Amino acid sequence: MALLNENEQREVAEAIKRVEQKTDAELVTVLAAQADNYAYIPLLWAGILALVVPGAINYFPGWWDASSLLLVQWASFIVLALVFRLPAVTTRLIPRSVRHWRASNLARRQFLEQNLHHTAAGTGMLIFVSEAERYVEILVDHGISSRLSNETWTDIVVAFTQRVRQGQTLQGFLDCIESCGEHLKQQVPATHERDELPNRLIILR
Repeated sequence: MALLNENEQREVAEAIKRVEQKTDAELVTVLAAQADNYAYIPLLWAGILALVVPGAINYFPGWWDASSLLLVQWASFIVLALVFRLPAVTTRLIPRSVRHWRASNLARRQFLEQNLHHTAAGTGMLIFVSEAERYVEILVDHGISSRLSNETWTDIVVAFTQRVRQGQTLQGFLDCIESCGEHLKQQVPATHERDELPNRLIILR
């Protein structure tokens, strides 16, 4: 999966810098290739189907003996496990709720790991994207949530998610940062010059 190149990452950093000149909010952006490798999913599905295949064949008596059925079961498991490990296939095997839960969990870990909860006035904001899951989330600290409700970001997240689905992640970031900036400069305006957290786009491969 191709993530943003250096020039595109620089564009995101510059967009953050422009917004932070008008607000006390500290924006951090994170782009993950995927929230989890889901290593257990291909094995789980391969195991289930490998149990079903010999049983289905056994409905036709006389075709296979016990040894042949056992070999079919082993072969089915190995082949299916390899096929299901292909990223395009694996993603389709995972329920959407599971994919979004894993992505949401990673977003919250990143909020803590990037020290967004340690800004002086509690004005940290995380814009998180996981491409494989087509997942976008905006998380803010108390200094922002006390002035702007979570509903403020709903339409922005929906628009960004659509961009990610269309393969336009860079434009999604730029639009999202600008839209967030419009709200932030009104409700969390700049009171003094500071830059507590790095403006660069953080890439998780």
